[in-house]
Amino acid sequence: MKRFEYIRALEPQQAVMFATPKEASFIAGGTNLLDLMKFEIETPTKLVDVTRLELEQIEDTADGGLRIGTLVSNSDLAAHPSVIANYPVLSRAILAGATGQLRNKATTGGNFLQRTRCYYFYHTDSPCNKREPGTGCPAINGENRPLAILGTSDACIAQHPSDMAVAMRLLDATIETAKTDGSTRKIPIKDFYCLPKDTPHIENVLESGELITHVVLPAPIKGIHTYDKVRDRASYAFALVSCAAVIDADDNGNLTTVRLAFGGIGTQPWRNEDVEDLLTNTQGDDDTIKQAADLLLKDAKGSGQNDFKIPLTRRLLKQAIKRALAGEGA
Repeated sequence: MKRFEYIRALEPQQAVMFATPKEASFIAGGTNLLDLMKFEIETPTKLVDVTRLELEQIEDTADGGLRIGTLVSNSDLAAHPSVIANYPVLSRAILAGATGQLRNKATTGGNFLQRTRCYYFYHTDSPCNKREPGTGCPAINGENRPLAILGTSDACIAQHPSDMAVAMRLLDATIETAKTDGSTRKIPIKDFYCLPKDTPHIENVLESGELITHVVLPAPIKGIHTYDKVRDRASYAFALVSCAAVIDADDNGNLTTVRLAFGGIGTQPWRNEDVEDLLTNTQGDDDTIKQAADLLLKDAKGSGQNDFKIPLTRRLLKQAIKRALAGEGA
């Protein structure tokens, strides 16, 4: 780990001013950043501690949603009564990730920003376009079993690792930020992440020194909330494929609400609203589900070891629909 300057901020605008140098980073839980610093994958010259900011509240909004402070821990968010009652898919997604100890430290804002766990990204003696732009992507023809099949490019096939962000994408969260010029902005989560294209080192739309302050959830969605996560072991493992779903049906078995988001398969939390539209107002029969899976995976591209993710995603999609139609949760 390289030497760095440490400074503690006491209010958001102070934090973003301290972080104006491009080489500065914010630190809260540090559950990913400290590992990256130990391996010298990230080498900030300044760490701005934001743990003293008053951003640990969860508040009701006027339209029936929730406004979540960026410093709310993953454990506290998953256990909050309003989240359990109205956004159970979010609670289940959070509890499917990491361990109890890590969830106690990890923050809501930090979870959005965690980096990929691609082997080559973490091995500094290997080329990696995400770590060192222009050096190449050995994962494409190498060890790629956990990596993405959607949203990839010739420059990068790294998957996004977050469980929480998948549920947030499903729920149409909005990310609020503070900027160095004193302004704020609201970023719909669908616009927050960047596809790798030929710049995989640019992962989101945040500007230098911009701080996530809150995450806002709209009013709850009626339906059965589920989060399924297929992984190599029962805990402390990243998703090979995951599916967050909110599905509702009328008394005749017609699907009236279909929301689906996927983890483990995309370079960002993956949602295709055309797939949801195709399934809505149908009875979720096998032929329609097959059409939906075909549409979801139309541009999927395996790289050898991760080819299995394509049929696995099909099965997980079908399971989510059929179980909801049977009135069962996960």
